[in-house]
Amino acid sequence: MFKRRLITLPVLVVAVSLLCASDALAWQTFRYSIVSNGKTAGNEVDTYSPDGRIDSTFEFNDRGRGPKIAAHYVLGADGSPVRTDITGNDYLKAPVDEHFAVEAGVAHWKSTSENGQAPAPGFYVSNNGSGAESAFLVSALLKAKNVPVKLFPGGEARLERMTDVTVESHGQKLHLTEFAITGLSFEPQTVWLDDDQHFFGFPGKWFAFLREGWEDTNDQLYALDRKAVDARYARLARELARHPSHPVAIEHVRLFDSEQATMREDQTVVVQGDRIAMLGPSAAISVPKDAEIIDGRGKTLLPGLFDMHAHLQALDGILNIASGVTTARDMGNDIDELKHLQDQWDSGTAIGPHVWKAGFIDGHGPFQAPTGLYADTAEEAQKAVNRYADLGYIQIKVYSSLNPEFVPGIVKTAHERGLRVSGHIPNGMIASQFVEDGADEIQHINFIFLNFLAGQVKDTRTPERFTAVGANAAKLDLQSKEVNDFIALLLQHHTTVDVTMATFEGMFTGRPGKVSPEFAPILDRLPAQVQRSAYTGGLPVTAENDQLYKDSYRAMLRMTKRMYDAGVPILAGTDSTAGLMLHRELELEVEAGIPPAKALQIATFNAARLLKQDKDLGSIAPGKRADLVLVEGNPAEHISDIRRCRLVIKNGVLYKSADVYAAAGIKPAE
Repeated sequence: MFKRRLITLPVLVVAVSLLCASDALAWQTFRYSIVSNGKTAGNEVDTYSPDGRIDSTFEFNDRGRGPKIAAHYVLGADGSPVRTDITGNDYLKAPVDEHFAVEAGVAHWKSTSENGQAPAPGFYVSNNGSGAESAFLVSALLKAKNVPVKLFPGGEARLERMTDVTVESHGQKLHLTEFAITGLSFEPQTVWLDDDQHFFGFPGKWFAFLREGWEDTNDQLYALDRKAVDARYARLARELARHPSHPVAIEHVRLFDSEQATMREDQTVVVQGDRIAMLGPSAAISVPKDAEIIDGRGKTLLPGLFDMHAHLQALDGILNIASGVTTARDMGNDIDELKHLQDQWDSGTAIGPHVWKAGFIDGHGPFQAPTGLYADTAEEAQKAVNRYADLGYIQIKVYSSLNPEFVPGIVKTAHERGLRVSGHIPNGMIASQFVEDGADEIQHINFIFLNFLAGQVKDTRTPERFTAVGANAAKLDLQSKEVNDFIALLLQHHTTVDVTMATFEGMFTGRPGKVSPEFAPILDRLPAQVQRSAYTGGLPVTAENDQLYKDSYRAMLRMTKRMYDAGVPILAGTDSTAGLMLHRELELEVEAGIPPAKALQIATFNAARLLKQDKDLGSIAPGKRADLVLVEGNPAEHISDIRRCRLVIKNGVLYKSADVYAAAGIKPAE
């Protein structure tokens, strides 16, 4: 998903600039291209008028989702907006109606999710702001001369000047400066400006946002971005990772036996190097004399957790480790970017989990995925499978725009190469056909429900794969013959289901102005500007279908329990904010009716076994890799104790969870 906050507005009567030559010189218009994996997906147009007004229009298409925004700004002397008006629709097509103004020294803001006021000065960060708005913030921060700028509704921003470069394209040169803004997210947000402090762009692999005519500078600018990001995370690794020179003994701890899904009381575990050296009842373990002692009383020691549905980025490394996630399965990414991250995390030059990789294959088209390989013929599909296999991937993930006729061939080639096959159900196919064609796994609980809506859904490449489920899931009889037959088919084919329930919770039950339930347990731990996303709501609903969507989400939980009770293997994955949302996924499994100890087993031993890594990972035993999580309390009784991470060990390297969270501006759980 495109994660940067952006806005837009209709370009007002540019023809006025033709009235006279002097006025024409005063008007400025900047156009931008939004490129998704080499394909233009949208644009922004910013018009600066002589009276200091900026009008911006912005839209892009991401698989049928995406905003369409009109934004109008008036700037004050310090470069901050004194008036902002934004209308249109957001990424999920919900209405946007956002306004900000400073009057008599008081700032007022109101939108579908917020309504407040505070003394000026300060900078209002729009929920749906354009790229140009990031340049306004840089300008305000430069004028503040190294003093933090107060943000509305909360928090403060700081600025760091990063890199200068002169780029060349279409016979022209342009000098650019990269700035990093701290205080908007979990990590600094970077932006490139020209020498007049006008927005130039955000380079990227999945999405690039660049001034029109300069799109070919993306790779050069992105390389500079990545160099800066690498340097930051290398510094954090040096500061936060501790490499013990002596054995480490965790004494008198409650230990989760993930193979049996039970707890053992008063255990001692000794780690030496990157392996577990000893474990057993505390009275029976002879701890080495030179060991570092950690008191485990009142705490629980678990194997490192697994996130089985990730799309990894640099930030996710510290979010995962802070949360006790020591292994992640990436379900679709840029090949080179993912290798870069994996190399860093494996070598310890950055903090992050072990990585297992699924290769992403989609077909070209208006709803194609923003990353991965594309196949428009059976031969191209086979070639893509073999390329991923040659690169050491363990799995193939197909996507919604792939021709369903290619699935049997993909399965055959993948299985011959020892790879699993999973994915979205390609448009024109239903889940039962996907399973019968040999797929090993289904991604996302919504595709389970779409299996029963054949003929009612026009195109599952579009957001209809969500809205149709919202309108119909609650109406499905989960004890019906068709559901029983489908579950029997899953069992017959040993099919696994990667439900990602936390992904859909906010989408179906979040409402503007109210805290979305997936954020509720962690809201006060998050940075001020990040907290705002908890109030923005999910899919647009009406008075008529509001409760229906909530009921349909409850049906997702019941279907998960229905499959679990039948013996269908369930996985724990996020497809959302790393680390923090895996905790929510486990809470939701328990809310669905899965016993807490079994939910913990799903996220540890069962995941390791599916990845064929259970000889080395997934449980606590002598000789296994020292991937461990020490949490306060007992999550087998109260699953939310999984959030109370205190110490995380990966490959024998120790991390204080609170310190790693702090690097992302997150407070530890009490």
